[in-house]
Amino acid sequence: MAKKQRPEELEVGSGLVLVDKPDGWTSHDVVGRLRKLAGTRKVGHAGTLDPMATGVLVVGINRATRLLTHIVGVNKTYTATVRLGQSTTTDDAEGETVSTRFANALTPERISGAAAKLTGEIMQVPSTVSAIKVDGRRAYDRARAGEKVELASRPVTVHDFTIREIRRVEGGRLMDVDIEVTVSSGTYVRALARDLGELLETGGHLTALRRTAVGPYRVEQCLTLGQLAEDFGYISLAEAAAQLFPSRAVTAADAEHLRHGRRITASASAELTAAFAPDGELVALLQNIPAKQGASSSPDAAEAAAAAAGAEPWQAKPELVFAL
Repeated sequence: MAKKQRPEELEVGSGLVLVDKPDGWTSHDVVGRLRKLAGTRKVGHAGTLDPMATGVLVVGINRATRLLTHIVGVNKTYTATVRLGQSTTTDDAEGETVSTRFANALTPERISGAAAKLTGEIMQVPSTVSAIKVDGRRAYDRARAGEKVELASRPVTVHDFTIREIRRVEGGRLMDVDIEVTVSSGTYVRALARDLGELLETGGHLTALRRTAVGPYRVEQCLTLGQLAEDFGYISLAEAAAQLFPSRAVTAADAEHLRHGRRITASASAELTAAFAPDGELVALLQNIPAKQGASSSPDAAEAAAAAAGAEPWQAKPELVFAL
């Protein structure tokens, strides 16, 4: 961690806390705990982890909560264990077993072949106990109330689906398969476990899940809640932005323009870009957009737009301003 402060010193601090979420805690539980440790109500997380899951939970404090919407959509990596031979109501070990189809005839080759079919761009039906809203209510609330929940399939990307180890359990009738997957945002690993079992005609459900990476943030960087209570380590707002976006150093004059919401000359990158003042402070996130007559901009940006003869002029607009 780049920055450490005692909780009582953190009242005006902003940054990302990388938490190794423990088993049995909800993501909301973790946020509540960090609010007390950080001494601020401005705390949020980027991507829910189920209570049974452990691993990387990215939590923003104070101004860094504004980065969370950009973190939610990044790729994530998980290690997990899939039990083949049993299906459950929740597609994980917390649900009731609804069918048993012995997996004793399965071979490593068949399992790897099924995993390959679930790799790449696929259509996935989320688990019925997901947090997706159906007519204004969470799917899991409807399912737990005994309602029949039917969710539409949606496109997701499984960038990697690796089989790590296969073990026979329950006298060889069932199989536990350790996997590692890297997936796009919105992919349900529980649904991958279910679909792997259905492709193999045995059924399957998740028995363990650990998130090992969220974009650039890895589990090796994480701190436990116990460690955070002793020494509150977090990634500073500037460092967090530098890891997430292309960086641009701006002059003190341009930093002042950005603080007031004015556009500056276009960035070299077409992507959302983090602008840093000469002292290293994160000033704003910039997005190149077409120049607009009458829009508030720096003199340099206005001059560059006027000089763009024969080409569409572009300017960098501050989408989010962080500097105080």
